[in-house]
Amino acid sequence: MALSLELVDALKRFLRAQDLTYRDLAARLKLSEAAVKRMFSKRAMSLERLEQICDVLDIGLVELSAEAARGRTAMAELSEAQEQALVDEPALLLALFLTLNRWKQADVQEHFLFDDAQWTRLLVRLDRLGIIELMPGNRGRPLTARNFRWRADGPMERYFRLNLLGDYFADPFDGEQDVLLLLSGSLSPAGIRQLKQRLGEVAREFDALLARDAALSAQQRVGVSLVLAQKPWLLQLFHPYRRSQAG
Repeated sequence: MALSLELVDALKRFLRAQDLTYRDLAARLKLSEAAVKRMFSKRAMSLERLEQICDVLDIGLVELSAEAARGRTAMAELSEAQEQALVDEPALLLALFLTLNRWKQADVQEHFLFDDAQWTRLLVRLDRLGIIELMPGNRGRPLTARNFRWRADGPMERYFRLNLLGDYFADPFDGEQDVLLLLSGSLSPAGIRQLKQRLGEVAREFDALLARDAALSAQQRVGVSLVLAQKPWLLQLFHPYRRSQAG
């Protein structure tokens, strides 16, 4: 079966949104990478194969068709208003987190105190905000890229600094899945640029692992938060000992 160019482009957008390569898709379909590339370049695949690809992407054919008709590029960043709405309603932020991580309604209700009406209301709110598209069966399709970023000094970043940072560091990092590295030293500007680049690579690897594990059940995954940061900084407690630079 020869697929329309729009359907193939929609499949490619879904792959990019989940940071999946042809090689990743080939491994999940138990095909060679060359075979997958050939399918996409020739737009030739059976309905059964198309359904298998949709299963890997955790989407339905209706969802794929809607994306093909729309041709929308996934958002790399939310608007100020969208972020503020999430900050104003923590349950809405949780609903987005669960939707982005492909939790099904049954899993949500097994782990959280949302009844059918409450969960539906949250998904409808996210849909009206333009952050997800509400699909049949209370499935939420994210309209964001899988690795979208919060706005620099936007509502979510400010909320994290003022309200969540203390909570994040309140408990010791002594569990099997915990790690906390406190590193400090003096680097050249070139060294700082190199370190900043490496932190970006770690962030991209984190995104790739999220995409890889998205197909696992909720019971097989653990919620993880990663804070990567660097800046020229001296502890406040050292400031009284600093020699004034004025003069």
